[in-house]
Amino acid sequence: MIRRRALITTLAAGCLAAGFAGSVLAQTYPSQPVRLVLPYTAGSPNDVVARLFAPFLSEELGQPVVVENRPGGGTAVGANAVLQAEPDGYTLLFSNSPSHLIAPLITQGFPSEPLKDFKPIATVGASSNGIIISSKLPIKTVQEFVAYAKAHPGKLNFGYGQGTQPQLVGEMFKMAAGIDLANVPYKGGMQAVTDMLGGRIDINIGAPGTLLKLHQSGKVRMIGYTGTKRNKGMPDIPTMVESGYPSVVSTTYYGILGRADLPQEIVDRLNQATAKALKAKGLQDGLDRILFQPVTMSPQDMADLFAKEQERWAKVVKATGFGM
Repeated sequence: MIRRRALITTLAAGCLAAGFAGSVLAQTYPSQPVRLVLPYTAGSPNDVVARLFAPFLSEELGQPVVVENRPGGGTAVGANAVLQAEPDGYTLLFSNSPSHLIAPLITQGFPSEPLKDFKPIATVGASSNGIIISSKLPIKTVQEFVAYAKAHPGKLNFGYGQGTQPQLVGEMFKMAAGIDLANVPYKGGMQAVTDMLGGRIDINIGAPGTLLKLHQSGKVRMIGYTGTKRNKGMPDIPTMVESGYPSVVSTTYYGILGRADLPQEIVDRLNQATAKALKAKGLQDGLDRILFQPVTMSPQDMADLFAKEQERWAKVVKATGFGM
């Protein structure tokens, strides 16, 4: 009996100590700058959102938040940079669903597992994709593009960031429309846009906020939108559903992830700070300007979303027969 009481006392003390340590950790974090690693190129939608978001998160955390681009390997370079860092909350991944989830599905030998190796922390915003084509093509609608592509099989170049959602959305479109496009992978989607302006790429898919000005200036032509309804910021662009392709629907969720062994106290601190940052009018206005919708989720809700997203896109990979 005496030994049992001593054991109970020891366990209780241990629980109190752990709780106290967690409380102290939550109160002292962060005590130095926080690094957001982006597995994408500068100027990409992830880059634009992260750099817009970082100052507001910095204000809530009381420490600088530095954005670092680490593109390459179909997002593997940036992901590995986070996995190789200490799980102390000072090196985090800023990525999106589904790109973070589909890279291992379409890239052979991808070195990490997105659901097993990473812990979802907080969502920041969401956006569907715009489909743009070269303004040099004699095309103004999705239907005209499909007809032109069928008349010129394999002659049109589809440029995309390797291991990203637009890559797979393009495969969905090709399968649904029955067209043959030549695939041209890049480290990031904006590199494909640059080559489109130079006449080397014919079609690209990406966040409309980074593409709309090019469309409005006539440098490219946006012919479709993958949301379930038209975006209020570009009401003249029809959805792919309206254009006759109801399977070509997608939404991208942007947010923060950490190593799987990141302490929950730090996860909760970052989630709370992100939720507060998203209430700032300056951030809301900024996201609205680039046609993004602010999205706030708990870590568990984000984890549930990512699990469902991975299941959905794994089916798309299988259906398209796509892989690298």
